[in-house]
Amino acid sequence: MNVDWFDFELPEELIAQTPLADRTSSRLLSLNRASGKISHGGFTDLAELLQEGDVLVLNNTRVIPARLMGVKSDTGAKVELLLLKRLEGDTWEALAKPAKRLKTGTVIHFGDDGSGKPLMKAEIIAEGDMGSRHILFRYEGIFQELLDRLGEMPLPPYIKETLAERERYQTVYSRHEGSAAAPTAGLHFTEAFLDNLQKRGIQLAYVTLHVGLGTFRPMSAETVEEHEMHAEYYELDEENAAILEVARREGRRIVAVGTTSARTLETVASRFPDTPLEACSGWTSIFIYPGYTFKLVNALVTNFHLPKSTLVMLVSALAGRDAVMKAYSEAIQRQYRFFSFGDAMFIY
Repeated sequence: MNVDWFDFELPEELIAQTPLADRTSSRLLSLNRASGKISHGGFTDLAELLQEGDVLVLNNTRVIPARLMGVKSDTGAKVELLLLKRLEGDTWEALAKPAKRLKTGTVIHFGDDGSGKPLMKAEIIAEGDMGSRHILFRYEGIFQELLDRLGEMPLPPYIKETLAERERYQTVYSRHEGSAAAPTAGLHFTEAFLDNLQKRGIQLAYVTLHVGLGTFRPMSAETVEEHEMHAEYYELDEENAAILEVARREGRRIVAVGTTSARTLETVASRFPDTPLEACSGWTSIFIYPGYTFKLVNALVTNFHLPKSTLVMLVSALAGRDAVMKAYSEAIQRQYRFFSFGDAMFIY
């Protein structure tokens, strides 16, 4: 399957640079999987499109201020790190710039304690692919507090504007720190809107998937099947496993909020194909593209994604490539906002 089948022309002005003041004021394109019908409205219309008994599954990961700006200890040259995931203790995997000049053994300094000494040091202890490095941090105090002080929110490279408020790149239900990017479909929800959905008989469930390198990694292969996803850490606790299992057994719709929730649900389903769902955790590199049969996900709330991305392929696996490309074409014609701070799509 050729990667170019998932390409489309997107005017640059449709890439949303800033979030809307009201999270729920974005637009919503809805796509009926069975009929192919496309409808246009506002995000709060989702309350009417969801049905009593539906389970809405939210990814409660929380983005860490993972972008660190430092200097090489020997030359003073500027260095940028993007923390992707904690490997063990104070060792992290990170994307590094300029990667070619950051060899094993390089020491990087971050911040100043007021006496000319760095607040934190990092040594590159191994080199990976795609510019990634294994970094060992040395510091005094609490790492998370230093990260909050020194780090910046890791906005995607297509966003050029400065984010005025950090929390606007977090979902209102974010709990577990560890992501290098936000699960952006969830940015549309407010606590009030979620309360409204629950009053309508819609059940909420939570999974955790810490978004990592897969979000930043471009498709370099010519065919879809050649691409390898980067592993990301996920968790499902006992309470939410029970909610999902009852819904599956009763034939109620399971609605994933975002591709990260969808990938987590399908990973869990593959672990328990013939037995009740249980609490579990681990690393997933599941790659969902057309031809895949969904095991848990019946519907999806998602944003509009980059051309030729694995996310467009996942959406196409659920709704069909032709239907998705048609929906994207309409969205572009109607000037929907795209990507992280953009408008939403509901596939059902």
